[in-house]
Amino acid sequence: MSKSNIQESGEMYLESILVLQGKLGQVRSIDVVHHTGYSKPSISRALGVLKADGMVTVDENGYIELTDEGRERATKVYERHRILSLFFESIGVSASVADSDACKVEHVISDETFERIKAHISDKN
Repeated sequence: MSKSNIQESGEMYLESILVLQGKLGQVRSIDVVHHTGYSKPSISRALGVLKADGMVTVDENGYIELTDEGRERATKVYERHRILSLFFESIGVSASVADSDACKVEHVISDETFERIKAHISDKN
């Protein structure tokens, strides 16, 4: 996985780990498999790349931890996902479609556009 691939698929894995840590406390690769629906070999490869890039650590028992850098990146992506989902729903998109579209857009939207959407949503609440 190159840095550009980490932008989307890597961020998706980081976000999944963050969400799972919130739900389960401790996360293993099998939890990521079940959460994402991807195969064990795909998750294993992705974790290897994230580990090499300093985004996660995996202890001797197989528990995955986000590094400070990994947590920062995951938190940013998760915030984008939540805000974009809210925005899409606020303009009449169904919750399931809003969630699915947010997942696609969160990785490619510019910081400027995201910040304007975030401000717009904050003004409404």
